[in-house]
Order: sequence, then structure tokens, then C-alpha cells
Amino acid sequence: MTDMTTDTHVSQQQAPRKSHAPMREYYVYFAVIFAATLPLTILTWVLTVARRMELPERGPIKAAWSQARIITPRIFSA
Repeated sequence: MTDMTTDTHVSQQQAPRKSHAPMREYYVYFAVIFAATLPLTILTWVLTVARRMELPERGPIKAAWSQARIITPRIFSA
């Protein structure tokens, strides 16, 4: 008869641990990046309106949100 209770290295290999940053930290970074990009996207939006005399298809908040969605995952994947 085999005693399986003492074989602990098998159970450790079956459950690999993932080391992901907590979502709370992700949201903090997202908020900081969104706040940093918002003034620049507002300025870009105003200059585009002044040059073309038409509204761009994306507003400044949507553009800043999009940039934050692109930049934040790159920080966490590095």
C-alpha cells in the first residue's frame, strides 16, 4: 500500500500561483493617468475645433479615457 499523504511536492506543482497586481492598484494608476491626459486631450480637442471649425468624432473625455485604457495595461505588463 502506498502512503500518498507524505508526497507534498506534487500538490505544490499542480497549483501555480499567478502574481497579478490587485485591481485596486490598477484603478489608482488608471485614475492618475486619466487625470494627467485629460488636460492635454482638452487642449488638442480645442485646437482641432479651432482649425477645422467642426467637432471631432471623439470628445476630450472619451479620448483621455481611451489613452488611459491603452497606457495602464502597459505599465502592469512591464
